[in-house]
Amino acid sequence: MAVALITGSAGLIGSEAVDSLVARGFDVVGIDNDMRRRFFGDDASTSWQKSELERRHGRRYVHEAIDIRDADALMTLFDRYGDSIRVIIHTAAQPSHDWAAREPFTDFSVNATGTLNMLEACRTHCPDAVFVFTSTNKVYGDTPNRLPLIEQDTRWEIDPGHPFAEGIDESMSIDQSTHSLFGASKVAADVLVQEYGRYFGMRTGVFRGGCLTGPHHSGTMLHGFLAYLMKCTVTGTPYRVFGYKGKQVRDNIHSADLVSAFHAFIDAPHAGEVYNMGGSRFSHCSMLEAIALCQEIAGRPLSWSYEEQNRVGDHIWYVSDIGKFRRHYPAWVQQYDLTALLRDIHDQNVERWHAGATR
Repeated sequence: MAVALITGSAGLIGSEAVDSLVARGFDVVGIDNDMRRRFFGDDASTSWQKSELERRHGRRYVHEAIDIRDADALMTLFDRYGDSIRVIIHTAAQPSHDWAAREPFTDFSVNATGTLNMLEACRTHCPDAVFVFTSTNKVYGDTPNRLPLIEQDTRWEIDPGHPFAEGIDESMSIDQSTHSLFGASKVAADVLVQEYGRYFGMRTGVFRGGCLTGPHHSGTMLHGFLAYLMKCTVTGTPYRVFGYKGKQVRDNIHSADLVSAFHAFIDAPHAGEVYNMGGSRFSHCSMLEAIALCQEIAGRPLSWSYEEQNRVGDHIWYVSDIGKFRRHYPAWVQQYDLTALLRDIHDQNVERWHAGATR
């Protein structure tokens, strides 16, 4: 029996990974205690996705409502499955700048200590498993804001002559910048995962995501901006834009494209490697451009307002250079550009949103 263990299994990336790994013949153990509900309220709860996973996969999916901060509970679970665990995908996290500032101890214990607990459980019980970690571009702090940026009508854009013109690669420093407390806790986790690969020789991989999104996203005002933006457009819910004149730029990757990248790594892991992974120039937009496209797809206007103060550590322009991953895994193909991504979010959720569902 080949087992895959996924934390945050009812979340956006976790649930996509469950479906994909079951299809590849794995039995999947999911760890998710729905802390997203505590972080962001009932509308952000992933309990609906847990029920869907159990319905779709039956006995091929076992759900464990374990808190990753509970090292003893994790050790007990890992001991139960032992070296039958071949793959670990660690997506569970506290993902919000604002929330981290309110509860720094909780943020750090989930993001950093929880990751350490997972690594030690893996090293103890299944050291040959491939360990995939979803990090974040926020490990670079606000260093991207020092790039030479040019204001255009609907976006900020980088000087086309700059070495990062096609996107930011892994050579950017993560040091001496303002990260937000969330970014700092993810830096700790990111470096731990690298170190377990380099020091212990474990098959770990770090994926520093841009904006990860897709139709499974339980988006809220504080996290999951594209899914939440589309939901607000469809339902008539007011939306707020924070800072940078609404011209801040993000690259956006569909959860299915990210999980297919995980599979490429799982099949041929590079121990301790780090990859920037996002939509790249293939799928990116400013806030103003995202609003316009959501309105076009939904066929209705969005009610939105602007607050001049940006969030601490927020990026003005961030596009991932995914060239290193493409060099290591040339067969991997990105399927969803921005329009296809937003249409998928809309088409898979519009009826549910109109019916008043809380996701």
